[in-house]
Amino acid sequence: MQNRTLGKSGTKVSALGFGCMRLPTSEDDKIKREEAIRLIRKGIDSGINYVDTAWTYHKGESEVVLGLALKDGYRERVTLVTKCPVGRTEFTEPEHYDEHLKEQLERLDEDYVDYYLFHALNKKLYEEKVIGLNLIERALKAKEEGKIRHLAFSFHDTPEVLKEIIDSGHFDLMLVQYNIVDQVNHEMINYAGEKGLAVATMGSVGGGRLAGKDLSDELKKWLTPGRDNYADLALKFVLSNPNVSVALSGMGSEEMLDDNLSITSKEDYNQLTSKEKESIDSIAKRFKELCDNICTQCKYCQPCPNEVNISFIFEALQRYQIYGDQEKAKSYYSMIGTTPWASGKNASACEECGECLEKCPQDIEIIEQLKKAHEVLEN
Repeated sequence: MQNRTLGKSGTKVSALGFGCMRLPTSEDDKIKREEAIRLIRKGIDSGINYVDTAWTYHKGESEVVLGLALKDGYRERVTLVTKCPVGRTEFTEPEHYDEHLKEQLERLDEDYVDYYLFHALNKKLYEEKVIGLNLIERALKAKEEGKIRHLAFSFHDTPEVLKEIIDSGHFDLMLVQYNIVDQVNHEMINYAGEKGLAVATMGSVGGGRLAGKDLSDELKKWLTPGRDNYADLALKFVLSNPNVSVALSGMGSEEMLDDNLSITSKEDYNQLTSKEKESIDSIAKRFKELCDNICTQCKYCQPCPNEVNISFIFEALQRYQIYGDQEKAKSYYSMIGTTPWASGKNASACEECGECLEKCPQDIEIIEQLKKAHEVLEN
């Protein structure tokens, strides 16, 4: 495993970080604990030493399972990261910071975390919650008490807002979206690097979609003839930026883990050839042409008050638009409400209340996309 430096802390971390938002699950959406623990430990045994989770991941179960995986001496080998859910509607008082941190440490069964991030900041959350509730003071107190080692944040908003937060000088690390098809944060990543801020990236392989294994043969041929795996390009693109400290990937299977390990263990893991740069330009262009929205399956838009299974619908829509697999996409859509792994209702149940629009970190026009999905996927 290749290592990089985590900002001005000087800590050496693996180029690949283990994101715990997409751990293997059963049909009832519960984590397959033994399999997940085995997967996380294999990653650590293979050199990964940066693990990332959050209050919301797997409805709170992710922190518990990660805590179990870090028993037997594994905790001492990693930089442990979790996130404070300031976006929760119940998070309205300064003391809620302390209450959430206390519960998260209990879930993890740990005394401290290395980095505690304000989760999914945008301008509103930063101003109303972080500044308005004086949460920096709470965080510094938690740091003094040894419950957290570093203040950090994850982010979903414009580069202008991101610069404002970087310039505040409060933070040691930021986590931002960055991949082949979403390069909007490129300049701010470089700016953060100049300031000595550690940069972790999420969506590095686009929630697994940029690996390309499910792309239609026609699209694969259009992009790069003969290539059947794009995970290497996706990770190499992110890590070719010297200001990126660690690239997170949510790995839910041993195959995904092995693919990513094989890439980040090579000496040329961050070096792009001129041909690869051309491929990246083609991929970015083609994805934008084929899909009006790039849903990363974060599921922040859910639950929907009308039980619309938004993330599953977008999964089907992207199979239709990007992968070219129209038959399977329509089959998936028809299963909504008939099986535990496709629960809820289809897009016809949307009443356009707009609650999901406020939650989406990708600013997807969810209501319009649901209409489009129903139009093309309903048999």
